[in-house]
Amino acid sequence: MSGHSKWHTIKHKKGAADAKRGKIFTRVIKELTVAARNGGGDPNMNPRLRTIIAEAKAANMPRENIERAIRRGTGEEPGVSYEEITYEGYGPGGVAILIQVLTDNKNRSVGEIRHLLGKFNGNLAAENSVAWMFTRKGQVYVEKDKADEEKLLNAALEAGADDVTDDGGAWEVISPPESFEAVRDAVKALGVEPISAEVAMVPQNYVKLQGTDARTMLKLMEMLDDHDDVQHVWANFDIEEKEIEASLA
Repeated sequence: MSGHSKWHTIKHKKGAADAKRGKIFTRVIKELTVAARNGGGDPNMNPRLRTIIAEAKAANMPRENIERAIRRGTGEEPGVSYEEITYEGYGPGGVAILIQVLTDNKNRSVGEIRHLLGKFNGNLAAENSVAWMFTRKGQVYVEKDKADEEKLLNAALEAGADDVTDDGGAWEVISPPESFEAVRDAVKALGVEPISAEVAMVPQNYVKLQGTDARTMLKLMEMLDDHDDVQHVWANFDIEEKEIEASLA
């Protein structure tokens, strides 16, 4: 499986994600606002909003913060208007990158994203240059020692998953986007809290990186993840687990 997936998994296990709780809250609040604006404030009628609320609760976001973000989206409270943009680009070694952004200043965001990519041997690409390499899928990651493989496989497949694969230290459960919630809930019903669960853009193939290119790519991922406007980054790099571990040491 991809080094990209391992990178996120290792970050979670090392607690790096928890160290950036403020960044997580900021990202989720933006997503709640946009989801409510586009699909309404009732989670029962808005699957995207329902998924993000679950993510907010998993991050221990106070209910008041969640409800306020939703009210801003529906216009019941004043707030910033965000534009949703996906940038396409290339990283070291020709790695394909999708960068999902929510911004109140498109010109600022594109300039800063272009600068970051250029700083780490990458560049922005034209629309549809790399998007075709990715497919939208539900992804749930579970630590291996937290779940029995057979029980996990049976529960996930029954809920609509496509497959459960070995991703080193974790099980990766892949599903169609429309089955994501059911699959995630089936995993949780086993008494297992996923490392991460999201509807992601999954690459069809991977670019193997090592040495300088690998280190530069991982640094670029860190910088993109830290950017205030960036919500999600997906890329098709494959880097050995030991190199990822070293970069996060």
